[in-house]
Amino acid sequence: MQTQTKYVIGVDFGSDSVRCLIVGTADGAEIASAVAAYPRWKKRLYCDPSLNRYRQHPLDYIESLEQCVREALEKCGKEVADNICGISFDTTASTPALTDERGVPLALLPEYAENPDAMFVLWKDHTALAEADEINDLAKRWEVDYTRYSGGAYSCEWVWAKMLHCLRSDPALRAKTCSWVEHCDWICGLLTGDTKPETIARSRCAAGHKAMWHESWGGLPSPEFLSAVDPLLDIFRGHLYTRTVTGDECIGGLCPEWAARLGLRPGIAVGVGAIDCHVGAVGAGIVPGTLVKVMGTSTCDIVVGAYGEVGDRVVRGICGQVDGSVLPGYVGFEAGQAAFGDIYAWFRRIMAWPLSRIAQGDETLEERILSELTAEAESLPLTTGDPVALDWHNGRRTPDADPRVHGAIDGLTLATSAPTVFKALVEATAFGSRAINERMLEEGVPIDNIIAIGGIARKSSFVMRTMADVMGMPIRVLDSDQACALGAAMFAAVAAGIHGSVAEAQQAMRPGFSAEYRPDMERHAIYDYLYARYLELGAAR
Repeated sequence: MQTQTKYVIGVDFGSDSVRCLIVGTADGAEIASAVAAYPRWKKRLYCDPSLNRYRQHPLDYIESLEQCVREALEKCGKEVADNICGISFDTTASTPALTDERGVPLALLPEYAENPDAMFVLWKDHTALAEADEINDLAKRWEVDYTRYSGGAYSCEWVWAKMLHCLRSDPALRAKTCSWVEHCDWICGLLTGDTKPETIARSRCAAGHKAMWHESWGGLPSPEFLSAVDPLLDIFRGHLYTRTVTGDECIGGLCPEWAARLGLRPGIAVGVGAIDCHVGAVGAGIVPGTLVKVMGTSTCDIVVGAYGEVGDRVVRGICGQVDGSVLPGYVGFEAGQAAFGDIYAWFRRIMAWPLSRIAQGDETLEERILSELTAEAESLPLTTGDPVALDWHNGRRTPDADPRVHGAIDGLTLATSAPTVFKALVEATAFGSRAINERMLEEGVPIDNIIAIGGIARKSSFVMRTMADVMGMPIRVLDSDQACALGAAMFAAVAAGIHGSVAEAQQAMRPGFSAEYRPDMERHAIYDYLYARYLELGAAR
């Protein structure tokens, strides 16, 4: 029986930190939350931006998880803690690591403790370009095109390319390598006491969108295909999986060791981990016809379709479509932009460079610069002669992945001001979002309304108004700063048996909306012209 005295925990592992949210299962009330930064990542260890290498040590995840859960529990008191009945997770993806025969990430072994290739390879790591090219080339010649449900192209951001790159980069790792694990699966296995490669629960969401798992060909790509890519991938033969689980399943009870470390009761339900943006879409209340835009450093666009609406339709150039990856019983579609807020931050750093040399580390200075740019850009007139930019500063994720393309700005003159350039960059990110929408619609995936979540959606009315005007559609902003953690909490409530389905949990626990942005159709007509220029500029690159 559902009562307000039942609580669940949703944990959101982001790129920089982990967030813990304690939620009431009856109405989704946020009881307490805490955030813990990854200590080694904060020091920028194991990364090299010049090589597009971004690695995270598994100890960052362990230590930060313990810290934030305990801190949140301290805020809510013993009565709440005693009535927590489930915990579930989301993580960035694809963020995999090589493991030994016990499922231990190699960086937790003494001999590899400081080896970046033994660590988790963060989603935005682009070191595996060559490996992705080889996978794509072979897939187009193989009897089965394993990229069919991945938008027709395999990304260097995804697991097979990354793991092959690590094995090639450091032959010493091969001696202990037995398998690989996604961050979301490893955390759940750790807390239930089962990380063994052959038995650990594997997320349908991560497997389908990042590892080319699909029921029609029996799970993962065949061993013969993987061996043909590179015989090094034979290391994993017999140590992976065919079965995957959806986010509503309970994979076991919290083991005594981790119950003690987190300050929770042993045996509470542990749900399946999944990709952060997909879980955030659940927190936003996604249903068929709704596009959920997760707007942060990059974006992720999530849509679900009923079988009768989408059938076996294959959408070109997106990040995949997977049965049950978002909502059980529906096909989940993922797209997104490789850089969004990162582009604004890049321009802010450019503008702040001379002053930052004088006042190093003054984050307030950079924020003031961004605030001034925004205020001035908002006041600028909108004309068909405005500069037009491309949003490909970190490559293009969708539509039609190409990590090698770059950003550009067209139409600069000696009269162009810094706010004008900033305005063009904001518009470019909106144009990139529109291109994703149009591809979905062209391929027959219905989009009737848009919900936005994430820091930018909550903080920047300028970006949101521009987005609505460019799209020509209203956009509602969810009234929560923790949509991903909330979605994880909803899954935890289902895994614990408090709610009978994800839809029931959404109905009970979803918050309302904090804002709605309606398009100015006169501005939309001008943006139609500028968007056509955006497409022309992209085609010429």
